[in-house]
Amino acid sequence: MAKLKLDLHDIFNKGRTIDEELNRIIDEAVKKKISLIEIIPGKGSGQLKKKVLRFLQQSHIKALYHRVEKDSKNFGRIYR
Repeated sequence: MAKLKLDLHDIFNKGRTIDEELNRIIDEAVKKKISLIEIIPGKGSGQLKKKVLRFLQQSHIKALYHRVEKDSKNFGRIYR
């Protein structure tokens, strides 16, 4: 199964860039019909992960996916 991966470590403090990258990866998955995206916000304080989860809860984004999984073995990883 094909998947896309987005590692947010390098842009953790750039809010606008984070949103742009999240939109880009979701658009790419839709266009290429890829059903799995791995988003890596990292462990840190948890604020970036919360931002990603809030982003995914937006109604226009939520309409594009079926579920979100948090990796039980790695707190800093989210699957969409």
